[in-house]
Amino acid sequence: MGDQPQVLGRGEEGLNSERVAGVSAGTSPAAAALARPAIAAVATAPGRGGIGVVRVSGSDLAPVIDALIGRRLVPRHATYAAFRAADGTTIDRGVAIHFPAPNSYTGEDVLEIQGHGGPVVLRMLLERVLEAGRAGAAGSEIRLARPGEFTERAFLNDKLDLAQAEAVADLIDASTEQAARSAARSLEGEFSRAVGALVDALVNLRMLVEATLDFPEEEIDFLEASDARGQLAALRARLDATIDQARQGALLREGLNVVLAGVPNVGKSSLLNALAGSEVAIVTAIPGTTRDKVTQPIQVQGVPLNIIDTAGLRDSADEVERIGIARAWEEVDRADVVLHLRDAREVPSPGSEPQPALGSEAALAGALVARLRPHVPVIEVWNKIDLCQLPAHAEGARAVWLSAKTGAGVEGLRAALLETAGWHGTGETTFLARARHLEALNVAREHLAQAHDHAQAGAQRLELLAEELRGAQQRLGEITGAFSADDLLGVIFSRFCIGK
Repeated sequence: MGDQPQVLGRGEEGLNSERVAGVSAGTSPAAAALARPAIAAVATAPGRGGIGVVRVSGSDLAPVIDALIGRRLVPRHATYAAFRAADGTTIDRGVAIHFPAPNSYTGEDVLEIQGHGGPVVLRMLLERVLEAGRAGAAGSEIRLARPGEFTERAFLNDKLDLAQAEAVADLIDASTEQAARSAARSLEGEFSRAVGALVDALVNLRMLVEATLDFPEEEIDFLEASDARGQLAALRARLDATIDQARQGALLREGLNVVLAGVPNVGKSSLLNALAGSEVAIVTAIPGTTRDKVTQPIQVQGVPLNIIDTAGLRDSADEVERIGIARAWEEVDRADVVLHLRDAREVPSPGSEPQPALGSEAALAGALVARLRPHVPVIEVWNKIDLCQLPAHAEGARAVWLSAKTGAGVEGLRAALLETAGWHGTGETTFLARARHLEALNVAREHLAQAHDHAQAGAQRLELLAEELRGAQQRLGEITGAFSADDLLGVIFSRFCIGK
């Protein structure tokens, strides 16, 4: 769409003037826009469709409108028209909409040409737009847009902050309804407002501390009377709540890589089929049937999970199987959660002697723990309970008892996966977040923890307290783009689709 439903400017995010997105703070968005050439791209997905859109954005699109349509367009009104080639012949007929600056998605003049969705027609329309730019006055040239450049200009022109801009891509890429709803909330500014409230509280605290540094004789009046320590404690609690919400959002966006690991023939492929609800993996009674990984995306309460079946872990003389086992260990190294599958029939009775098979399982459990990244959970899954009596000690921490064949206990495994991932079922109040957002929030929390220690020490650490508060504000500002490096912006927007 050419219009943006809600506009949240970045505003004043610090006590000092900062450089924003490589443009000095004193440069107005309008002046910056004039220095940028117009851009154009096909804004709809590749392939054939009923409708296709060519989008153009720049400082003055009157020459393009005149060249293609031959008459003035009423701003923000859909106009049915013929789109003309340079020789006056008709390329296509459709709808044209002109969004004059600054009331457009990018903050510049935007023209959207909506014609038929054939790739040849859209290419002809795009070439005609570029041709009209070349034929215009000096400085009116139009070039092809880079991936994400329309949204990048919306960010540079204060139509969106950086978190909202990322939410545009997240909304397009959402793999579940819950993720789409959360991305829409981020686009509307919920995440940005939460971060902005934290920054406002930080700014207030910084003013108190820096005023105390300027007037040390007024220390008690400024800090004690204003309950600066109480404000810091409330700020930390609010930050913790925001981090919890962001974790939920990151889970919706990124999903979890859940690796099924175990010795051969414990039912890993059967469990994959049970979780997926279809026969996606071959199941036989022959140990070592699975030679390579099989990945199946599923959803549990709107949370995306990638279930990865792997080759049975054992010593093998078969070269192909050894390659599959090596790949299985590689998946374990990258896992977010590991399901260690075991055969429920091999649970030793109380007082019985351990069997050789159980010794190999114990060795495998130790190897799994040794290979995993820190804090990656392992859930013990005892399969094939349909072939034995459920043991009396079936309940335990991080253990699930089920039958992949009958489906008994599989729902409990789904619940255990969500619990292990930290999902609270709060999707209706969750905003979508990315790994970089979580990193910034966690580093800000570390700064505030240090600030708390300095605040408890009193006047002798006021300068250190002020520095920790400044560091926390800067890390929070990175989320919305108040403090942004050009290379970070390049990475973020390069991952968008062309035309957005």
